[in-house]
Amino acid sequence: MGPTAAGKTDLALKLASQYPVEIISVDSALVYRGMDIGTAKPESAILAQFPHHLVNIIEPTEHYSVGDFRRDALCLMADITHRGKIPILVGGTMLYFKALQQGLAELPEADLVIRARLDQQISEFGLKYLHDRLMQVDPTSAKRIHQNDPQRLQRALEVFEITGKSLTELTQSVEPEIPYQVIKMILSPFDRSVLHERIAQRYQTMMTNGFLNEVKALHERGDCHATLPAIRAVGYRQMWQHLSGDYDLETAIEKAIIATRQMAKRQLTWLRAQDDGVWFDTGQGLPMAQIMTFLTDQMPKLNN
Repeated sequence: MGPTAAGKTDLALKLASQYPVEIISVDSALVYRGMDIGTAKPESAILAQFPHHLVNIIEPTEHYSVGDFRRDALCLMADITHRGKIPILVGGTMLYFKALQQGLAELPEADLVIRARLDQQISEFGLKYLHDRLMQVDPTSAKRIHQNDPQRLQRALEVFEITGKSLTELTQSVEPEIPYQVIKMILSPFDRSVLHERIAQRYQTMMTNGFLNEVKALHERGDCHATLPAIRAVGYRQMWQHLSGDYDLETAIEKAIIATRQMAKRQLTWLRAQDDGVWFDTGQGLPMAQIMTFLTDQMPKLNN
């Protein structure tokens, strides 16, 4: 686990070359086909050599919920362990990790009519209007969900409108935790400025590698729109707004880098609450000797 640009994929590939593991992606953006550059998706040659489960499984027009992830991940973990291998879950979507570890409440399916109405309210009144509404009906969720997180704001209000109960109330009863012994490795530069610089460098590299053209291809498909979860992904949202005439390119890049840093901050906040996580400083690259020593000490647990 770790924030964006922390070195998670590099470590996963090194471990896959040395241990009998299979990689399961824990990333809400890597599930989409045709979204490669902006998600820092491993290249096709790497995916061929080291297959990643839950990568390139749906179109950007489709929805993939946290419940879908938990179901798919548990099925994959059962299959992998049945074949005598070790599942290694790699990514930065903390909501996925939380649902996998702690279970998930029985929540209603999406209601397209309600979502369309909430989309209209965002267009007319802005995200603060939705956040204020959520504060009235579910203050606990409103304190947890950032005002600029439209997807989660909408979902919390949608659940309330469908069930008459708050998301907080419904999530008090959840499924059992996963039946596995979990070893949590958390990667991050301990110096925040290093992480911020990496994020900026990664975005500039993405632009050099054709990220704008990737988003243009999505923009020109005709079946994608700004309210889709795929297009709301950090980086894609800002480029989409540029192509829609909201910002010039320089402003869109600046906003995307800021949004990515804000996402990394939220990721780190969640990770610090993982009392059983073991942290590794990747500020100077992967500390492989330290990681391998740690994993060697964990081998008895893995063998059990």
